[in-house]
Amino acid sequence: METNFTKIAVLIDADNAQLTKLKAILDEISKYGRIIVKKAYGDWKNPLLKNWEDELKQLAIKPEQQFAYTKGKNATDIALVIDAMDLLYTNIYDAFVIVCSDADYTPLAIRLRETGAYIFGIGEDKTPAAFRNSCDNFILTRNLTDFKDKPEGIVDDHETKEDSGSPDISEIHKLLNTASETSQYQDDDGWVNAATAGNYIKRARPDFELKALGFSKLSDLLSRYPELYETKKDTSGKVPIFLYKLKK
Repeated sequence: METNFTKIAVLIDADNAQLTKLKAILDEISKYGRIIVKKAYGDWKNPLLKNWEDELKQLAIKPEQQFAYTKGKNATDIALVIDAMDLLYTNIYDAFVIVCSDADYTPLAIRLRETGAYIFGIGEDKTPAAFRNSCDNFILTRNLTDFKDKPEGIVDDHETKEDSGSPDISEIHKLLNTASETSQYQDDDGWVNAATAGNYIKRARPDFELKALGFSKLSDLLSRYPELYETKKDTSGKVPIFLYKLKK
């Protein structure tokens, strides 16, 4: 997975994002590099956004006012798209983050990605597959919650208890098998670098999150199924490498 971005732009559709997840979102994206731009778009006169001000101030997110020129129509997405294209043409940013669960941003993600920029999408389980798959990495907000600090059974307003949006473990096994059977990923003895396989899975399934499956590392998942995979650690280099291959 790409982790060395130097200039990241985070663009938030406040009409279609979860206020309670803003800090967790920024914390997550900060793992990948330096956030240069943080903007949230909305009609701040709208009573539905009245609680956003304090959080935007605290997190140093720049609010961008967008009036609803026609009743019942949302102009926020247009403002966000225009800003994204303006930022793109500066040739400064190597990664863009679109925080929204709306498929309307699919063309934007595709266009940004065509330039070589790395695209993160962040949204809820309800986010349509079209938007998820237009991103390099789609992160479910559900997986950004620290459940240790929440009483059992408590669910945020926009969350559901269903895991319908997360990948099925059987699908991940299929992708691990595909990586293992692909010559470009194998060494001479048929071993596959787990990190390389993880990159492949993320490209195939941008919404793939190990946390959703109960694992912190792909090596933990592979080790959990000794009946399916042989595993070993190569410590001959400066950095240990976790390897696997299918059991026959």
